[in-house]
Amino acid sequence: MTTQKRSGSMTREELKAAAVAMLDRAYVPYSHFPVGAALECADGTVFTGCNIENAAYSPTICAERCAVAKAVSEGHRDFVRIAIAGTGPDFCVPCGVCRQVLSEFAPNLEVICLSGDGRELATTLSALLPHGFGPGNLEHAQS
Repeated sequence: MTTQKRSGSMTREELKAAAVAMLDRAYVPYSHFPVGAALECADGTVFTGCNIENAAYSPTICAERCAVAKAVSEGHRDFVRIAIAGTGPDFCVPCGVCRQVLSEFAPNLEVICLSGDGRELATTLSALLPHGFGPGNLEHAQS
């Protein structure tokens, strides 16, 4: 799935389907844990991502950060919601690093976490990262 520009936002089901569609694109030869994400911007543009593993582990990128990087590199920084899909029995929630990266742009982002069987957990990023470090924490350092 590529970036989609639409007039108006996607439905919740369309956003979830976009995240699920990315599972087949994940490169996961080590963990065998594919993740897909679909990040919706305020103007209705949707950027998708998948996790991309690396044998050295630390260069691995999560699906959520893949979608954020694509969005930011195309000039988008106003995010309203993200759907995250996995194949396991549990809800696929963003890792701590992804929570921090998403918080940089949208601390009140709606987060839709999907399980492999299609169940949904809807929450907010502020609930997942209640005391995130953001630009406001650096204001005193610049004086």
